[in-house]
Amino acid sequence: MTIDTDNRQTLAYDEDIIIRVVERTAAFAGCADDTEVSVSIVGNEEMRSLNREYREIDAPTDVLSFPQDGAVLGDIVISLEKAVEQAKEYGHGIERELGFLTAHGMLHLLGYDHEDEDSEREMFAAQEEILKHDRKHD
Repeated sequence: MTIDTDNRQTLAYDEDIIIRVVERTAAFAGCADDTEVSVSIVGNEEMRSLNREYREIDAPTDVLSFPQDGAVLGDIVISLEKAVEQAKEYGHGIERELGFLTAHGMLHLLGYDHEDEDSEREMFAAQEEILKHDRKHD
């Protein structure tokens, strides 16, 4: 598996959690060894711009996923500023929030969604299974 990371902001974070969760999600889904994923870490302004362009929502969001076909699974974009805000709001560490957002983005690349109760339940159960090994970061 090839994981390309691109840090486009200045806040510090542990890249290892992102790599671990991408690899664990790929294993969970049975992805081929030649699968490629890109993860970009951005600030709220860049995320707001992407959200406006691709979803017509003029506000920053926490994670966006851009699926592709073939060996290139797609691109995940995470706002680290939003992740920090949400970690504080939910009362857990930034590593847990980054793990959650990475798993969430990966599952979207794999075709999961949360448009209705059943699909949401399935997606969140998959996230829990993927993240259960990182509970030390709660």
